[in-house]
Amino acid sequence: MRLGSTNRRADPALIAEMRRSAIQVSFDEEPVAQLDSEAIDFRVASENFAPTRRLRRSDLESLGLMTRHQGRTVPTVGGLLLFGRDRSNTFPDAWIQAGRFAGVDRSAIIDSVDLQDALPAMVEDALRFLDRHLATALVIDGARHRGARPVPLVALREAVINAAVHADYSQAGAPIRLAAFDDRVEIENPGLLPFGMTVDDIRMGVSRVRNRVIARTFRELGYIEQWGSGVPRMAAACLQMGLPEPQIDDFGGRVRLTFHAEPSATPQLDDMDRRILHHLDSSDGLTTAALATTLGRTTRATRTRLAALVERGLVVEIGSGPHDPKRRYYRATSTPDTRA
Repeated sequence: MRLGSTNRRADPALIAEMRRSAIQVSFDEEPVAQLDSEAIDFRVASENFAPTRRLRRSDLESLGLMTRHQGRTVPTVGGLLLFGRDRSNTFPDAWIQAGRFAGVDRSAIIDSVDLQDALPAMVEDALRFLDRHLATALVIDGARHRGARPVPLVALREAVINAAVHADYSQAGAPIRLAAFDDRVEIENPGLLPFGMTVDDIRMGVSRVRNRVIARTFRELGYIEQWGSGVPRMAAACLQMGLPEPQIDDFGGRVRLTFHAEPSATPQLDDMDRRILHHLDSSDGLTTAALATTLGRTTRATRTRLAALVERGLVVEIGSGPHDPKRRYYRATSTPDTRA
């Protein structure tokens, strides 16, 4: 079979993927017939949905986490991957392998971790790993010193979510892999590009969901705002920091996004960035919700913008934690002194 610029033998896994594509059914919608309804951990699912809505047991079927099969209610592949008990028994390769390497190759590893929790928890743990291990550059800003990550965390967040949603979980021996080097971060997931799609299509925001159950749940949980917006949002966050757009490679049944940490241009502000800074200049700090209302944007889109501006040192945030509803944002040059 011709895939991009290479030929690949149509093995059973590829034939099964082609069959699912032809009948417009995703792998994660298939029933896991050997298990029963108790295979889904309702408590874990409820905790994940708690910030957005109260989850009822009847919602498990409407979300596609469970389905009827031969007169029984059983979990779907997506339901098991998202919130399953003992999920690794059925899908031992559905995990994230993360590593921080010294230098620019894999000859010396500083730290590594295998993440094998429910998918939403794995995404958050992977981001914490990257955040912890990204080297910070010291920037002098008047009398203050502030850390600036070499790659925007908002772009890495989109990439990790993208990998979790689009991974081919039917592949054996193929976890999602994250690798942080001194000069770049690589995020790699198993799976071919959807049939008929090219790397250029993805750059333009064309989207075709591989795992419908996982994608739908991630959207309900607030991880995804708009189909196809992930890659353009990553590119915008990198360009705003003066970094090149993420490099996308499709090879050997895997897709890799590479974020280079070497600046390629002067960081730019677009119209939305300037509007945000203008409103912060003329206020005594604003919450995300207040700023979103003023801008006419969603809370998530506004939060993403603010996070990018915080990373660039143009905005600072004051609050007790990332989920503090009273957390306020200030223009960096007019930040109130919070030291005792």
